[in-house]
Amino acid sequence: MQRAYHLLKKFRFTVFCVLLIWYLCLFRPPRIHTFDHIAFFDKWVHMSMYLGTCSVFWVEYLRSHRHWSKVRLSLLAIICPIVMSGVIELAQAYLTTYRSGDWVDFVANSMGVLLSLVVLWALKRVRPKWLIK
Repeated sequence: MQRAYHLLKKFRFTVFCVLLIWYLCLFRPPRIHTFDHIAFFDKWVHMSMYLGTCSVFWVEYLRSHRHWSKVRLSLLAIICPIVMSGVIELAQAYLTTYRSGDWVDFVANSMGVLLSLVVLWALKRVRPKWLIK
């Protein structure tokens, strides 16, 4: 229990973003016609959600860890979000009547996860003062 609290404290913004993604992907959305003229607007939103969430994870990870476990990081920051994305698409398809699972959304989500690696590279290279404890 203490370990879970410690992890929740270290990664509170990441947990919030993950819960927000689950909520946004499973609630009944209102129909908004304002953005219909923007090509692939929905896909840009999906990519941005995962890019943002994984980037938040990288910032929180870099702030709280000096040593890196490449295997653990690959699992937590790349594979888990991509698998979560697939599970969400399946949940939309089979557990809701108002959403549909879309594998192009899955690809957009995965692109967001992979783009967050660029954020990681930039953070490691620049190492801003606010990032170092």
